[in-house]
Amino acid sequence: MIKKIILLLFLSVLILSSNKALSQSFSLENVLSYPFPTELTSSATGSRIAWAMNEKGLRNIYVAEGPEFNPRRLTAFTKDDGQEISSLTLSDDGKWIVFVRGGDHSSREGNVPVNPSFDPMGAKVQLISIPFEGTKPIILAEGDNPVISPNNDSVLFTKGGQIWSTAINGATPAKPLFNSRGSNGSALWSPDGSKLAFVSSRGDHSFIGIYTDEKTPINWLLPSFSKDASPRWSPDGKEVAFIRTPGSGGETDSIFARKHQPWAIWTVDILSGQGRSIWKAPETLEGSYPSTEGGTNLHWTALNRIVFVSYQDGWPHLYSIKSTGGPELLLTPGNFMVEQIKLSGDGKSLVFAANAGKDKEDIDRRHIGKVSVEKADMEILTKGTGIEAYPVFTGDMLNIAYLSSTAQRPLLPAVMGFNSSKPKLLSEDLIPKEFPHNQLVKPSHISFKAADGQTVYGQLFEPKQSSSGKRPAIVYVHGGPQRQMLVGWHFMDYYSIDYALNQYLTSIGFTVLSVNYRLGIGYGYNFQKAVNAGALGASEYLDVKAAGEWLASQPEIDNKRIGIYGGSYGGYLVALGLGKDSPLFAAGVDIHGVNNRFSSPLTTGKEPAPDAALAEQAVKKSSPVSYLDTWTSPTLIIHADDDRNVSFSQSVDLARRFENKKFAFEYLAIPDDTHHWMKFTNALKVSEVTADFLKRKLTNR
Repeated sequence: MIKKIILLLFLSVLILSSNKALSQSFSLENVLSYPFPTELTSSATGSRIAWAMNEKGLRNIYVAEGPEFNPRRLTAFTKDDGQEISSLTLSDDGKWIVFVRGGDHSSREGNVPVNPSFDPMGAKVQLISIPFEGTKPIILAEGDNPVISPNNDSVLFTKGGQIWSTAINGATPAKPLFNSRGSNGSALWSPDGSKLAFVSSRGDHSFIGIYTDEKTPINWLLPSFSKDASPRWSPDGKEVAFIRTPGSGGETDSIFARKHQPWAIWTVDILSGQGRSIWKAPETLEGSYPSTEGGTNLHWTALNRIVFVSYQDGWPHLYSIKSTGGPELLLTPGNFMVEQIKLSGDGKSLVFAANAGKDKEDIDRRHIGKVSVEKADMEILTKGTGIEAYPVFTGDMLNIAYLSSTAQRPLLPAVMGFNSSKPKLLSEDLIPKEFPHNQLVKPSHISFKAADGQTVYGQLFEPKQSSSGKRPAIVYVHGGPQRQMLVGWHFMDYYSIDYALNQYLTSIGFTVLSVNYRLGIGYGYNFQKAVNAGALGASEYLDVKAAGEWLASQPEIDNKRIGIYGGSYGGYLVALGLGKDSPLFAAGVDIHGVNNRFSSPLTTGKEPAPDAALAEQAVKKSSPVSYLDTWTSPTLIIHADDDRNVSFSQSVDLARRFENKKFAFEYLAIPDDTHHWMKFTNALKVSEVTADFLKRKLTNR
């Protein structure tokens, strides 16, 4: 009897030891309880700033003012109802805040209402104003894309393809400012507020117009058969610069051929109507229209300089030219990218986020940079192991405000004076006590090779606790695909949730490898614009497979217990992995992925492309549904049915194919939410179901 008791005690110790690495130290709700700031903005004068804060689904406006910058909540929205805040703007004098509440502005139908809380009365996309000093918010109208007038008393917005106007204090009802054919937007006041530049999109072409008043006909600037966009006023209000790209149409070309996408910068005199092209992009692949945040990021700055972004040297960099034309000046040389660019109030300098710095891991971070508009005197203002993003100048030019995070602290607003290297964090008290700061790990930057020799990058999350046996592992695949995961808390809300989930999975004993595959940003043109990628060969999947194989080769990893999960484009690559390489990926979670690419158009004209047959074969090989016969790994499908980025039908189709093959699978369908989990409870549910599935399938728990 004593021997049996000793044996039972010994077995209990063994079981407890083996489960030590999988002992949960905090919950998913704990690690997802952080506040998340967005929409950071500043006034053109003074030191006032504002931002939106999402606290477990409660989205509100916060403000602060120098020199103390003490945060103050301005609104009181008290429900997790999925109504986002976007287009947050401060008037030039800092007295008014205007924002849009509702919709999903990270989708293709941003101004369509979202109702994930099932409100029987429905939801709206509303334009709202509120004084900086605070009172009850004023609902101005249903509309989108607000622009406050230079005299701070009215707001333009778009509704039904037209530009409307309303008083900022709601004293007069909204009305159309003018009527014009096409879908009109991108409104921009002249510096003195006497005129308005706008874009009229008309399908295969677009015009730039100037509106003056009700009696003056609209002045169309250099109308052509092209697509004109991004109007920018000269500081004196006499000229407008804009971007011109070709209109739609033309002969059907090869599908596989990599072609230059032309674009040029034009200027036009408003009174005379005379204009000309002052700069044309180099006719190279790298010189093509930049597929970066903000596109060309065109600015007409002080000192008669025009600034823009181009990929022409292999990296998305800032360039400057004279407003009269001439050679471009590279402002930000080096092997890094720039994004999130803002012009100073005096028009003489720019701030931006860049994956630049002295540390080798800075390629997987963001730091704040500053440069003059007329000379290459770039300076990286923030250093260290943190991540800084979305910078803005304060109107008095004494500070830069930005969003800041670390590997173990989520994003918060921060302010740093130009004469100081130490920022002040704002709203740190909003992080709940249950948030597990000290239990989070610091992921490390790694790189490895894909089968074709491509260098692949990633961040490795390793458990703090030791394990007596080999550990299970997870490959995490981001979406986009124009994204880059970082060695710290991400500055995009969707990926901040996944970062938290990766930390949770690590805390219960998984090694997690977040893979930055080709097509992503941050590593140069050839990496982002990979050949034979997407529907034409899915070469980027080689990087995802390489991540799984890298994990399998590590001595501490159980190569029979490697899982995979990801959303959107990441969900697509997860499905490819499960279909093509079930022996490598033992289980996976496909979150709103594109599983069937056969709907992709193969021609752009009336005649079939010369390589249409080859493209059709490539599409078949690039579609996960082509590999159902070798798809054996347990699978969880997750999708919300108001998804405006990836059609819900993609998951319906995959589920039906599984059912026809008698292949058992698990699923989570979410009514009336979108691609971006507008409700916090849905984001939490998705993370919990994903973690539970991976635990059950890879740890026998």
